[in-house]
Amino acid sequence: MSKQKITILNGVEIFAEITENGQVYIPVKPICQAIGIDPAAQRHRIDRHYILNSVEVTMTSTGADGKSYEMLCLPLEYIYGWLFTIDANLVAEANREKVADYQRECYDILYRHFAGSLRRRVEENEAEIAALRAVNAAILKVKDARAEQRKAEEHLAEIRKSRLDSTPCLEFE
Repeated sequence: MSKQKITILNGVEIFAEITENGQVYIPVKPICQAIGIDPAAQRHRIDRHYILNSVEVTMTSTGADGKSYEMLCLPLEYIYGWLFTIDANLVAEANREKVADYQRECYDILYRHFAGSLRRRVEENEAEIAALRAVNAAILKVKDARAEQRKAEEHLAEIRKSRLDSTPCLEFE
């Protein structure tokens, strides 16, 4: 397992723990300390959370003092979601607006993702409808062309029939 410093948050270094298979885990406690929330309370929240408790691990990580401690960690891909669930009212006042801004950004990103995919689906449906209309118009043109072809062939057959008809015909004008 290896460690890699990934950021400094309010003066607290945040290290990632990278396992042999490449999975990246982030310790929760240093983030809690950096934004001014109770790490023990967050541990309880994570333990009670249906999804987060299924991915949490305890591993040795580096604390703010540079020493190694057993810490609750979450996979990197879950850290952002966990931060989104933190009650901004519980965050130290100096960091509250930063956390609230982050959460607003999360709301915006979620909206753009889901509304965007809905918008794409509507656009794709509209494009499909337009293509179906074009196919239908082409089918109608083919039907009209076949009908016109039949009329022309019938007229040609009449011309040939009359030319082959040996009955004399007198025409007076």
